Amino acid sequence: MRVYSSRLLGQNPDLVLHGGGNTSVKLRETNLFGEEEEILYVKGSGGDLATIAAEGFTALRLKTLRKLIVLESISDSEMVRQQRMAMINPDAPSPSVEALLHAIIPFAWTDHTHADAVVTLTNTPQGKELIWDVYGDRLLVIPYVMPGFKLARKVYELTQGVDWNQYEGMVLLNHGIFTFGESARESYERMVDFVSLAEKYLEKHGAVPVLEKPTPEDLQALARIRRKVSGVRGVAMLAILNNSPEACGFANLPNAKEIAARGPITSDHLIHTKPIPVFLDPENLEQSIDHFASGYAAYFERHTNGQQTRLDSAPRWAVWPGQGVIAFGRNLKESGIVADITGHTMKTIQQSERLGGWSPVSEGHLFEAEYWELQQAKLKTKTEPPEFQGKIVIVSGAASGIGLACARELHEQGAVVVGFDLNPEILNILGASGMLGMQCDVTDQTAVSEAVATTVRNFGGLDVLVLNAGTFPAGQTIADMDEQTWSKSLEVNLTAPQQLLQACVPFLKEGTDPAVVFMASRNVPAPGPGASAYSVPKAGQTQLARIAALELGKFGIRVNILHPDCVYDTGLWTPEALERSAQRYGLTVEAYKSRNVLKIDVKTKEVARMVCAMAGSIFAKTTGAQIPIDGGNERVI
Repeated sequence: MRVYSSRLLGQNPDLVLHGGGNTSVKLRETNLFGEEEEILYVKGSGGDLATIAAEGFTALRLKTLRKLIVLESISDSEMVRQQRMAMINPDAPSPSVEALLHAIIPFAWTDHTHADAVVTLTNTPQGKELIWDVYGDRLLVIPYVMPGFKLARKVYELTQGVDWNQYEGMVLLNHGIFTFGESARESYERMVDFVSLAEKYLEKHGAVPVLEKPTPEDLQALARIRRKVSGVRGVAMLAILNNSPEACGFANLPNAKEIAARGPITSDHLIHTKPIPVFLDPENLEQSIDHFASGYAAYFERHTNGQQTRLDSAPRWAVWPGQGVIAFGRNLKESGIVADITGHTMKTIQQSERLGGWSPVSEGHLFEAEYWELQQAKLKTKTEPPEFQGKIVIVSGAASGIGLACARELHEQGAVVVGFDLNPEILNILGASGMLGMQCDVTDQTAVSEAVATTVRNFGGLDVLVLNAGTFPAGQTIADMDEQTWSKSLEVNLTAPQQLLQACVPFLKEGTDPAVVFMASRNVPAPGPGASAYSVPKAGQTQLARIAALELGKFGIRVNILHPDCVYDTGLWTPEALERSAQRYGLTVEAYKSRNVLKIDVKTKEVARMVCAMAGSIFAKTTGAQIPIDGGNERVI
């Protein structure tokens, strides 16, 4: 029942967003020694109420928690340590930092959310009065205090001698709402009732967001913004543009810059959003981001006690007049969380303004929450992210063979990958989170341009291009060559990569450590008879890549060429194609497959790993190179 009602709350984003909120239940249980104990089951720290299971709750001895709350003062780090010592299962997740609050409340069932409508009321100058107008004396009202031991202690002090039975819940100003009861249903229905009353109050007073028709996206500027933000943070980031009517309405408000800079809905969001967004001056995009970074550094210096480590100065979201709102993140999960939170933030800010003014907590309180000792401790346990995290990649010919192997390997190493292919199944083949399959005829210039634009529209830019799409025509001598075979191979193997590269160059110029990898062929340095329709466009592609390396180097774009051979685990190498090629050399199929120096074939995954090396830091100082991956060919060597 605790899991069930928690999920009901967690699945409503107007109540709970991304790890926010917490729930608990108090039970009497018999321990290993036959002793009966009061146990608090509370949500584990960082857990998601929307999907929580029984294992997501941590069991704590209430006797210990009640001793803790009597202490006048302890650090939050010590509180967490003591709470862990009160756990009856050491393998359970760390308990919520608000576990002590749940211990204080003398009811079996407790629910806590950061409901938008309730927080909207309290983030106004007359927040306490509005709560009274809506609820009368049904709720206990607590002034804002930093979450952790201080908040628990404040509630403990204010409730000494209070008859809890006269209240159905508790409001923490600028923070959220608690409800409680003797059953899961009672606590849950109280939460729904209180939030519904707040929503009706907002509706009655015309507190609704402004909607405005979106304008066409400036994708080039979006890529430029992403590059600048990534540079400030020192790592590649995604930039998710929200140009919905709600976002455009907010961004175009006359006072958007001022009200957005007052603070977040609740301090719980700081870890995702930072205190404020960057406001982008359409005429000075990069300077706006520089100004935000210097302002963040100044904010840190104003409030630090000299013991904290300053976080990076990059914004996590942006207000962009004329375009909407942008969410920045190291990956889709992080940027998605920011996007969700900012969607609710925009609405709440406007509603509070209609009620008398958006007035969240002070800058000092924001700093206290953002640089909380428990958050600072997490900085010491950072793990190294995958190399391509935050990078945006396009792979052509991604539905099978080498292209599919490249898409999967780059995705495994942290990139978001967009795959183009003529095969309509590409949508399902690249169906995992962080992958986007697009049916696209790479010989259709209009389709290619739109596919590239869709990539930037979805993720904010482009960093890596793998030109892999190609065709392997049936072997014909020059004397017997038919015009269609020749023309089709030139179109697919030479013109198409030129057109795709051309469409991508403007965005690669705005990429982070941008790189292009051409998938050429061993036939370029060592051609064979009967394969002119394939070898000639591949040689032209190689020459195109060499010139691209010369032209694009000044923009920091690396262009390198890979010459694979003996890659037989692809759709190109059908039994018939193998037989034809073997016959041209007067060999059996088996002899043909082992004709290289190392007497081995090359796997698509091995080619993909080489592509990752060439697109990554290993080849950071290399451009215009031609690398064979063919098991060693005597004529190439």
